[in-house]
Amino acid sequence: MKRLLILVPNWLGDAILALPAIADIRRELRETEILAAARPAIAPLFALVSDVDRTMTLDATAALRSAAKQLAAERCDAVLLLRNSMRTALWAAAAGIRERWGYAAYFRGPLLTRAVVAPSGLHQAEYYQQLVHALGFPNGPMQPRITVPPRPRETAAVALREAGWDGNAPLVALAPGAAYGGAKRWPAERFADVARSLAGDGVQPVMIGTAADRSAAADVERAFGGGGRCLLSLVGRTDVPTLAGVLAICRALVTNDSGAMHLGAAVGTSVVAVFGPTDERATRPLGDAHQIVTGPAWCRPCMRRECPLDHGCMRGVESEAVTAAARRSV
Repeated sequence: MKRLLILVPNWLGDAILALPAIADIRRELRETEILAAARPAIAPLFALVSDVDRTMTLDATAALRSAAKQLAAERCDAVLLLRNSMRTALWAAAAGIRERWGYAAYFRGPLLTRAVVAPSGLHQAEYYQQLVHALGFPNGPMQPRITVPPRPRETAAVALREAGWDGNAPLVALAPGAAYGGAKRWPAERFADVARSLAGDGVQPVMIGTAADRSAAADVERAFGGGGRCLLSLVGRTDVPTLAGVLAICRALVTNDSGAMHLGAAVGTSVVAVFGPTDERATRPLGDAHQIVTGPAWCRPCMRRECPLDHGCMRGVESEAVTAAARRSV
């Protein structure tokens, strides 16, 4: 096989959790060029992934004809579909890629040359590794690892100093956003409580996130107030490699269940993750350095995007519990 195309997951967290499966393939196909196809927001991640030789951008909503033409131009011998959609299987088949591998989800099995029955009840990283194992690739460690090169670290340090960091105070990142929906977001006033407590300890809190998280970050800033203490923000001001650099510099990350959570864990930052509607057994950050904080709500995990009740799963998580966990990490 000269060239293998991997259609990576659409979301940052899922793409990171797929890295162990990609590493399994790399170990067995050392002479094969591995090309990752990712949507534009995720593609920069793979500049940090040594197991991938090249990255191409492919919008998740691309029309069949244009996507098939783009894929066909790469002349790949096989494609691994880590996205479970029917759309991606149609793209691969229309592109004429000879070998098409993936889970037989969403009735797309007839479009695949090697269709694997999807398992259930696994952590998401194990779910991806089960697929490549069924395809004949032995599994290695399940924990994603990303080594941040010097340039993104330097860019991150410059961004932090421009935001107000003195270069000396220990940093703790706060990620108040979450792409899945409002139900995954711990209340802004609780994030602000943690930021004030850490600032009182001489720790510099800094908020991170994408442009879509600006509203959540603004709520935290309003709740934080000030009182002579400083809350920095890089929300909407970093690409994925720079964000990885920021997280590598930070002592800890306090976060919702989000892509930033998995990026922080992958670069080696200690993570304190607040879980509410989602299931930590399936998407917890992998590694021994991380702490999960949950509330006592009877209804969790419900997997809903928005809470139809009183958001008790997140409001039941007290600021003191998260602050204590963050202090253990710092």
